[in-house]
Amino acid sequence: MDISLLKALTTQVLWAAFVLSVLFGAIAQRTHFCTMGAVSDIVNMSDWTRMRQWGMAVGVAMIGFYMLAVAGLIDPAKTLYASNRFIWLSASVGGLLFGFGMVLASGCGSKTLVRIGGGNLKSVVVFVVMGVAAFATLKGITAVLRVATVDRVAIDFASNAALPNWLGSAIGLSPAGAGLILALVLGLGLIVWALLGRDFVRFDNLLAGLGLGAIIAAMWWVSGHLGYVAEHPETLQEAFVATNSGRMEALSFVSPVAYTIDWLMFFSDKAKVLTIGIVSVFGVVVGSAIYSLAARSFRWEGFRDAEDTANHLVGAVLMGVGGVAAMGCTVGQGLSGLSTLSATSIVAVAAIVAGAVIALKYQVWRLETST
Repeated sequence: MDISLLKALTTQVLWAAFVLSVLFGAIAQRTHFCTMGAVSDIVNMSDWTRMRQWGMAVGVAMIGFYMLAVAGLIDPAKTLYASNRFIWLSASVGGLLFGFGMVLASGCGSKTLVRIGGGNLKSVVVFVVMGVAAFATLKGITAVLRVATVDRVAIDFASNAALPNWLGSAIGLSPAGAGLILALVLGLGLIVWALLGRDFVRFDNLLAGLGLGAIIAAMWWVSGHLGYVAEHPETLQEAFVATNSGRMEALSFVSPVAYTIDWLMFFSDKAKVLTIGIVSVFGVVVGSAIYSLAARSFRWEGFRDAEDTANHLVGAVLMGVGGVAAMGCTVGQGLSGLSTLSATSIVAVAAIVAGAVIALKYQVWRLETST
């Protein structure tokens, strides 16, 4: 493949990622899909509807990912989440920070982008602060702290630290084959669990669960198959075009926010190029804005008072730091990471939920003490 063909392929990959993320933003805006909201509904109202949306989306993404793997269209060992290191402490600490922060900031990374598309100015502030905190944790002052502390603690395995690899080794199957078995059992289990929910079978709920899960699976195909180059014309090595990590990626909204701010700030630097993560950030905002304007639900919203501002600022910092430490957010580790059945993703998501519950309990305590 020569350079001109590579550039054309990169353009195709970026447009495909942008279109999928526009759909993600529009569906999330319409259906009020939100992991933080789902946890809040359970804690405050014992309502599991939005959590069932999330569970169905994970199930669909999981099945889609391993169907692509078994078909030979993608390689599970080459995703961003595939690693021999089980970074359980980073996932736990980062997940707790992110979960607590997303409650203070009124939503996770993806919800922040969806809110921006709906006219929420508070989320613009969260976007900037989270992006700066994330970049500092990728390459700056908090990156030094991260590398010197939580990153040092890990369990090293002979193969990828993921459930399919462990099951495959035990029963003599390839990771892709074992993954498909697990995906069908766990994924279908989550889908059935969602469908059994009282009053769950409604258009918006099904759109959120089936639609967003399918978008994650489609993103894996775009990044891992369409964007795969067996021999890069410059490096002569295999490559996944238009990715920040150089590996197969799906949707995530912490590090990509940092890269988006970096791209905007250094736009004239030719070394700063568009990636799947960056165009996905723009796509979610655009998709949300299109639906908000079409549904006439777009409205400007600002901070209520100084305390509201402080909560969002602190929450944004916690999400930026925690999201990078945990290698993803509720979409990055939640939908994308869990679809690969990564052990680190399972720990990260559990910690995010725990952090959100703690923050919600904290907010109730603050309300009770203030009154």
